[in-house]
Amino acid sequence: MSDGSPGEQHARPERFAAGAKIDTFMAGDGWVSRLFYNVGWLLVCPLFRLYTRMTINGREHIPKTGPFVLAPVHRSYVDTPIAGCVTRRRLRFMGKQEMWKNRYAGWVFSALGGFPVNRGAADREAMRRSIAVLEAGEGLVLFPEGERKDGPTIQPLFDGAVYIAVKAGVPIVPVGIGGSAKVMPRHARFVHPRKVHLEIGPPIPPPVAPDGKRLPRSAVAEHSDRLHAELQRLFDLAMTQVGWSYDDES
Repeated sequence: MSDGSPGEQHARPERFAAGAKIDTFMAGDGWVSRLFYNVGWLLVCPLFRLYTRMTINGREHIPKTGPFVLAPVHRSYVDTPIAGCVTRRRLRFMGKQEMWKNRYAGWVFSALGGFPVNRGAADREAMRRSIAVLEAGEGLVLFPEGERKDGPTIQPLFDGAVYIAVKAGVPIVPVGIGGSAKVMPRHARFVHPRKVHLEIGPPIPPPVAPDGKRLPRSAVAEHSDRLHAELQRLFDLAMTQVGWSYDDES
């Protein structure tokens, strides 16, 4: 079982089978796959930004070096490529493990920053891999609401994003994404040319445990509450910038 140690970082992609280990999540560490990511970024992000008239406010809040968790609002499937466009730094993403069934496709997903997660169970391996990504000094994209949601209200946050950031001792950068729900609405087959705006908030530093003591659960809960409030604020700002609200749909 992978433990995220340095020796695991150059593991060769393996074909996925039921019950098998998936060791492709660090396949993107070689220069070839990093070049692949950069080329993919240059092909996708400028075109996507033009197509959606994307504007971004607060890009200076993205750390230029070191690990961090990028925590965007999640209202559309296109939120993943949108999140990837906020910085030229390579970002890592969780993806459902079925995407790695074919080892060649799995290599592509890994080279593009992805790594697999079992969404049907508590996936400790995904947790370890997430922390390994951060320990390697990279940025990790985690949607705190979990799966895609609807509506103007930020839903109760899952523990994963906050727990991983606290465990790794890294800041969380909250992101409000406005307009993506119209770019690709639920059940839509196509990406529509609608305006997208991103509001990136200041990094939220991890809570610090008292000397020699374990961090109390209340501190983690307060950290989650702070993230929730900031995501709501940023989402409201982003939606204002795209010129529509969910009230318009009623």
